[in-house]
Amino acid sequence: MSVSFGELLRSHRRSAGLTQAGLAELANLSEQAISLLERGTRRRPRTETIEALADALGLDDQAVSLFTRAAQAGRKTLERASGASIPAPGSGVIRQLPPALSDFTGRSREVDLLVRTLTVVDERPGTVQMVAVTGMGGVGKTSLAVYAAHLAADNFPDGQIYLDLRGYGPGAPLSPGEALIQLLRSLGVDDRTVPEGTNEAAAVYRSHLAGRRLLILLDNANRAGQVIPLLPGAPGSAVIATSRRALTTLPGFRQVSLSPLSDADSVELLSKIAGDARVAAEGAAARTIAELTGRLPLAVRLIGARLAARPTWPIEHMVGQLQDEHRRLDEFGTGESGVRANIAGSVEFLAGSDEDLDIRAAAALVLLGLPNGSDLTTITAAQLLDSSEAAAEPVLERLVDLNLLESVAPGRYRLHDLIRAYARERASQHLSEGAREDALARVLKLYTGVAWRCQELTHPDSRRLAMAGRPSRSLPALPEASIALTWLDNERSNLLGAFHQARQSAGLRGYVPELALALFGYFIVNLRWSEMRAIDQVGREVAAELGYQRLAAWLEHDLAIPDVERGDLGPSQAHLLRSLELFQAISDLAGQARCCSSLSHITELMGRLDEAVEWGERALVLSLRIGDQSVEGISYMALGTLHVRRGEHEMAQQRFDLSIALAEKAGNLRSLSRRYQYVGQAYLGGGLNALAEQALLKSLEVLVELDDQNAAAETLQHLATNHLAVGDHTAATERAEAGLQLARANGNKLREGRLLIVLGKISAAKDDLPAARSLWRQAADVLRPLSPNDEAAALQLLADHEDGRRYDPSASAEN
Repeated sequence: MSVSFGELLRSHRRSAGLTQAGLAELANLSEQAISLLERGTRRRPRTETIEALADALGLDDQAVSLFTRAAQAGRKTLERASGASIPAPGSGVIRQLPPALSDFTGRSREVDLLVRTLTVVDERPGTVQMVAVTGMGGVGKTSLAVYAAHLAADNFPDGQIYLDLRGYGPGAPLSPGEALIQLLRSLGVDDRTVPEGTNEAAAVYRSHLAGRRLLILLDNANRAGQVIPLLPGAPGSAVIATSRRALTTLPGFRQVSLSPLSDADSVELLSKIAGDARVAAEGAAARTIAELTGRLPLAVRLIGARLAARPTWPIEHMVGQLQDEHRRLDEFGTGESGVRANIAGSVEFLAGSDEDLDIRAAAALVLLGLPNGSDLTTITAAQLLDSSEAAAEPVLERLVDLNLLESVAPGRYRLHDLIRAYARERASQHLSEGAREDALARVLKLYTGVAWRCQELTHPDSRRLAMAGRPSRSLPALPEASIALTWLDNERSNLLGAFHQARQSAGLRGYVPELALALFGYFIVNLRWSEMRAIDQVGREVAAELGYQRLAAWLEHDLAIPDVERGDLGPSQAHLLRSLELFQAISDLAGQARCCSSLSHITELMGRLDEAVEWGERALVLSLRIGDQSVEGISYMALGTLHVRRGEHEMAQQRFDLSIALAEKAGNLRSLSRRYQYVGQAYLGGGLNALAEQALLKSLEVLVELDDQNAAAETLQHLATNHLAVGDHTAATERAEAGLQLARANGNKLREGRLLIVLGKISAAKDDLPAARSLWRQAADVLRPLSPNDEAAALQLLADHEDGRRYDPSASAEN
């Protein structure tokens, strides 16, 4: 059995101890070319290619002879399969392909796909091999198509035709009739003999292609209708079409949608253009360049060329110039070959269309680029466009068709960074500041309305709800807390981007305090303490600046919560005392009651029990005076905890029962679960383990009904600690591991770290100190960026058990 050229090449390469990359370098070929030859995809290597490979492999005369015969056998097989003959040199073979880029980078998967599609012989006999490469302007469609066409060129002995259809400029697009004239001219047909009608000209064109093997590259098409008349009618030839527009309506085409380069490939391309040593010396700056160019090959090339022309410039200097969004597009070229002109070509194509949808899509782009968020949903886009979702969706999909917008999931879209920069530039030129602010204000109202809805579902008796402003005209359907929380999770980065954007705008700052306050329920349920602190600090500052006293007082109160969760009791108390002063200044008794209740909790944690009782009684009096059953229930809970600590168990039980009864009466399951949990913690701290377990199990039962996995993980932690305190290590382990699983599933790193501490204590109690120390080290690593106090607790446990001392679970009931 004869050995194919590809098999022989692979055998020689391996015998020489070379990788494909190593052989490619020695033979001055591309690694992809070696790969294609070895797999038999490229079946007709040129004579000079065979000679270069033989030299690189160091073959002797006999081996070179076998090598050449194997290549020639591959040629004959291909000729028999195609029915074509290889023309002699100088026989007028068409060679119109532009040169392939010597620094072409990445895209190995796409290159392989294109070459395999174009060079198939036996698959789908009788058909024309066709592939469409689509993507946004500047993403490298033409470069990829030309590069792959050169690799596949040997499979088309009659030559290669290249035609720029000018779909998006420069100049007017070619009509199918004009394109056919140019193609027939390339085939040697006299212009004067070409029929005037498109269908008749297409028939002549297909007749001239019949029986020939040509590769036809139709570049820069603007629609399927521009391409269809130019397709061969008989097998043998193949077609590559490129377009910024999705060409999914082209029948029989393999679709290749091109995305920006990877970070690594972007840096590699920059290195090839600006210089390897230079980029290696400033690796961090080069990676930032990749980010600021949006990994768009055209932009990377332009910056690389500028750096190459300025060898004394540090790359970091170019980073500084690109970080200014207002001048970024200028840095990427100002002529017809620049990024701005590239994007403008697609927008102008839409704006100049006769179709209303195209015109609306072109106008919409300037508004869609206004927010700072990473992506857009249909509902946020509708707010920007001041339209319904039903009207916004076809506009968004039209922009997707032109690759001016990316569809990342149903109902969710993303703008490339450079297209966003272009859209904002156009917005500043064509929209008034008021119009831009109005569009962003509608988005802020949407986020604030959803946040209040979440608050209503998670804390239905919250006094904060009375401060909700007029909601957005169109909120998404959010019937349950879990749905509202998920909606905000999905929109979190966009919401935070809008929040900080509003903070920096004089016309939008007024929306900041209410949005910060409305997010209370979302932050509390998800335990996002760092985020809550950052948002509430900004909200409080803006509220004070604008004279929103009640909002400032509530946000000052809420700033105490992240501090107490981190164990920073002094700053937490200071926030509450300041908040109390603000509420007193405006005679807000409800706010005063809430502050007094919170101060009772803080002073109890500080060990000042008498003072805690005083604050608790004061909160109770105020809550009864105004009929605020929410604060009344919290006050009973705080006082009950204090009675436990003072050994007044009967009084504690009475207070707890009153608090629980109020939550049950209100039908607030979330509040009920939290109160049962607090009761369990209080009894656990007082050493009343049977009562603690009873309360914690009731809390867990309600949380399972609510499907609140974060809160359930916390309750499981307390149950595990309670089991550990009574020496039931098996039950303690089961509860802690169940809680850890929930914490990890929900990305709750703080709870994960605390549960790892508990698991370490259980292992230590079972005299397995190596396991305990391993768990505490894991806990310290997890907690380090989140809670210095919890990290310190884990490190202290490690220090306390360095000498192998046995762990005493009675020494500490909780972390």
